[in-house]
Amino acid sequence: MPIFLIGQKTDFANEWKKDKALKGASLAYCVMDAKTASIISEYNAIEQVIPASTLKIVSTSAALQILGADFRYATKLFYTGSLSANGTLNGDLIILGSGDPTLQSEKFGAGSVTDFWAQKIKEKGIKEIQGKIIGNAACFDHVVPDDWIWADISNYFGAVPCGLSYRDNKFKLYFNSGAAGTKTSLEKIWPDYLDKKFKIENEVLAGGNEDEAYVYGNPFGFSKIVKGTLPANKTNYEVEAALPDPALLCAQDLYLSLNKIGITCDKNKVLSDYEGKDTANVHLIYTQYSPSLDKIIFHTNLSSNNLYCESLVKTLGKGNSAKGIERIKKHFSERGLYTDQLYMVDASGLSRANTITVAFQTQLLSKIYRDSSTYQIINASLPVSGKSGSMSNMGKGSAIENNLRAKTGYIKRCRAYCGYVKSKSGNDLAFSIIFNNYNCSAREAKLKIEKWMIEMENL
Repeated sequence: MPIFLIGQKTDFANEWKKDKALKGASLAYCVMDAKTASIISEYNAIEQVIPASTLKIVSTSAALQILGADFRYATKLFYTGSLSANGTLNGDLIILGSGDPTLQSEKFGAGSVTDFWAQKIKEKGIKEIQGKIIGNAACFDHVVPDDWIWADISNYFGAVPCGLSYRDNKFKLYFNSGAAGTKTSLEKIWPDYLDKKFKIENEVLAGGNEDEAYVYGNPFGFSKIVKGTLPANKTNYEVEAALPDPALLCAQDLYLSLNKIGITCDKNKVLSDYEGKDTANVHLIYTQYSPSLDKIIFHTNLSSNNLYCESLVKTLGKGNSAKGIERIKKHFSERGLYTDQLYMVDASGLSRANTITVAFQTQLLSKIYRDSSTYQIINASLPVSGKSGSMSNMGKGSAIENNLRAKTGYIKRCRAYCGYVKSKSGNDLAFSIIFNNYNCSAREAKLKIEKWMIEMENL
């Protein structure tokens, strides 16, 4: 017999109360019939809890409904001034960003976008550039979210959205490690800048079984400190960090691509622009379109991509995150959701200042379910239990394997899951479960939630 009580709290609540690892923790869940929006079981359903990356369901579904599945970003190549008959450009070359987070992203295809652009520039008859090559990122404000913490903002998962994002706004550090307890050596940085070289202070030791190295420093600066541990006896062990100036790297890569095919320009005139200098009287060379929004959302949720998610909400706010969040709340309020149960300070859930109720999250999932076009895209983006993404090791060999899809969330002392499962009775259920401030390891908290999920399938 299942230990859920329909429409009431469950025996899990009593089990959790006796669990020393959960003493003082904030625990909440809600299970709802996805089709009828009737609550089947709940515990602390309207308590405000930290959602971590399950907040991405709020952000991506709003972006999808507001912008549309076919929305694409447009990055444009312009030149200013005049182009002479002999191919000399007496003006600047501008890469005008529109906030596309997928430009030269690892998630979308191979090949060099700047090599492709260089060919388009050559086809325009340009052989020499007298002016500057400018990466213009002014469509987004150039700020770090106020509530992101120091330990996050220089690491790859804390990469700040950019009006001209490039290469996932991250660079890679390669370490060699020896015996446990010894200092690692930094062997290589990729990609690096032409002149503004990284200055890395390495304090990483060999030890442990996982990547526990963290990067610290001004997110827009080139001096970084790397601390923590990496597994012993490794060669070229990769650690990812946030790029300080994606627009500059994009412009420099275009400079290198132009040089490869014989178009001359001065490397000292390659720069980034975050202020939006005058781009009047420009001439269009080429427009680079992003993948469609449905594909961006797929990777946002499947791999919990913070950069993609934060970029979407800045797009909704015309370059400003706070305005994007206001637009999301207005959108869902107009659709009958109680947005007083939603407190957002970012889009991705990286901040611990975000709070939500599991009731709101489950009601949103039910509304998504009843909107077939939205549901098809959002559901496809959710990791599958026992099969894919962050759910690949969850529920293996149980009834929820390949039967439950969930957006997962994890930050320190916070585990969260929300999504859909088909019950044994054949009903599609929407659910949300969140644990905050537990006194055990993240893995132990995950196992407790996994046990709950497996039992939920019995409803």
